[in-house]
Amino acid sequence: MRVKRKVPDTILKIYTRTDLVERLVPHQKAGERIVFTNGCFDLLHVGHTRYLEEAKSLGDCLVVGINSNDSIRQLDKGNNRPIVTAEQRAEVLSALACVDYVTIFGEPDPLALIQALRPHILVKGGDWSPDRIVGKDFVETYGGTVCSIPLVPDISTTAIVQRILANDPVK
Repeated sequence: MRVKRKVPDTILKIYTRTDLVERLVPHQKAGERIVFTNGCFDLLHVGHTRYLEEAKSLGDCLVVGINSNDSIRQLDKGNNRPIVTAEQRAEVLSALACVDYVTIFGEPDPLALIQALRPHILVKGGDWSPDRIVGKDFVETYGGTVCSIPLVPDISTTAIVQRILANDPVK
């Protein structure tokens, strides 16, 4: 017997930039605080999940922007990146309860996306100093806030990839 696969409900959290702007209108009208963060999220790990849970706790609605495959290649992430396609990364992130919406952006940085979404809170990981956070100046012009969340020590996608390549299992 062949089982038909249903489209997962989590895919319903993934929107284009234009559609996401429209989706956020009811949240904004209800006075909800929109939190935005972005990144590659290539191999989802505990550092990511803790970070996203903390980001969600800062507001009411968490939007995650992820770099497209091409925009990751423009960043200094290594020759073999991304490992997981943007569509698959978006689906995995949308499966997390703390994530309300996911969108994929193709630019090297998220400034145009931030300008379109106008989040109340802009969040980045602790490896970003406040003066380097893309969109900080824009968000602060309309009274939004910028937050930096500490990273989980010794956990990163790059470190995981290096351990895999070195055939170095967790001890």
